[in-house]
Formats: sequence, structure tokens, C-alpha cells
Amino acid sequence: VATEEVEPHFQPIVDLATRQVIGFEALVRWTDRDLGPVSPAVFIPIAEERGIISPLSQLLLRKATQTARNWPDELFLSFNLSPSQLVDQNTAQHILATLHRTGFDPRRLEIEITETGLMSDPASAEKIVNELRAVGIRVSLDDFGTGQSSLGRLREFQFDKLKIDRAFVSSILADKPSEHIIRAILAMCQGLGMDVVAEGIEEEAQAKRLVQFGCGGGQGYLFGKPADSEATMGYLREAYRIMAAARRA
Repeated sequence: VATEEVEPHFQPIVDLATRQVIGFEALVRWTDRDLGPVSPAVFIPIAEERGIISPLSQLLLRKATQTARNWPDELFLSFNLSPSQLVDQNTAQHILATLHRTGFDPRRLEIEITETGLMSDPASAEKIVNELRAVGIRVSLDDFGTGQSSLGRLREFQFDKLKIDRAFVSSILADKPSEHIIRAILAMCQGLGMDVVAEGIEEEAQAKRLVQFGCGGGQGYLFGKPADSEATMGYLREAYRIMAAARRA
């Protein structure tokens, strides 16, 4: 963190019906000079344990928004908050200060939080969520269906978006219970006025089944793996070239 070695990589999020990119999720990557690439599954828990997850997150958000400023205005940036940040009353202030520093529009930012992250201090989490939403930042509930929170949390927190966990998506073609759970989630979100993104889509058949069920957004290797800033700009140029060609046709 001190030498700013952590970098954001970006994974596309698409409109499942049109396959057009609508935003990117920022994911942290670290390549150490001596160790080489270090998995986030290794260094994120250590950062949490040592109490440096907040400065790491601020550094990542600064770098991610500096990149996302150069994207077309209609694209959003999705950014994850850790459970410990949801009990830190300075979290919203840190995020807003970073956005002010980089000049990134709060209305183009989506903050992702997990069900587990809500559990340790729901009152603190609700305060942070409300502060973020007050300036136009959207808030989404990540990994839905695998955590421990009740359905009542969806009413209390007024999320803008829900992300269906990859565990259900990966088995949607072969497992009837997963199919019914996804259908139920989609129906619930429609009633609550929430957008939905299905995570972990790797097969065309999964994407088609989700479209049949009425799922709006999708994310996964089928549409693109996480890539650095330069590769993401290349991805965007190609995507918009294809869109322009389709309109002319």
C-alpha cells in the first residue's frame, strides 16, 4: 500500500439481452517485486487482520476512478467494501473525499457490500449506506443467497441492485432448485424495483437461460476476465466499434 503496488483490474458487466457493456467491477491485484503475483484471497484477509484494509481500499478506489474517468459517461464503476469498512464511521467520508480528489461523478459509482458484511453492525452499515445514497452513489448487495442475513434486510437497506451468487448460476442448467431460487430472486427484485446482475456466467447456455428468466445484467468469463486499465480501454474501443458498425448496418 505504501509503495502503491496494488492495482485495479476491471471485469465487464453487460446487459444480458443486448450484450452491451454497461459497467465494470474493480478488483484488486498485487504483484510483488520478489513474490510475483499474490492472490487477493491471501493478502486481503491479512490486510483486514492488520487494520490496513481502509488505506488499501482508498488507494484502489483512487486508481480505479482515475481510470474510469476516461470511459464513456454512461458506464458505471462497481467497487467492493469489506465488512470492516461497514463498521468504520469514516468510510463514507473517505469515499467522498476520493471522488472529489479524482473528479469522478458519484452517480457513476456503485458500492457492493456482502450479506456477511451487514451482520457485525447493521446500524453502522445502514448509516454508511444512507450517506452514500444521499449523494447519488448506488449500493448493491453482493453474493446474495449465500450469506446469513434475512430478507428483511432488503427492506431496511433499500438496495439499488442485487447480485446473484455464482453458486446458483453455475448449476442453473442442471439443478432444479438453483433454477427455482434464481426465478424467485428475480421475481422478488422486480417487486422491490431492484436491478439484478448474475455473477459467474461462463457458458452461453447459462446466459440464454437467465435472459429467459428475465435477468437484466450479467458478469463472468463469458463476457470477459478481469483486465488492467490499458486492456480494459482496448476492450471498450472494440465494443464501441462493434456497436457503431451494428447501428450503420
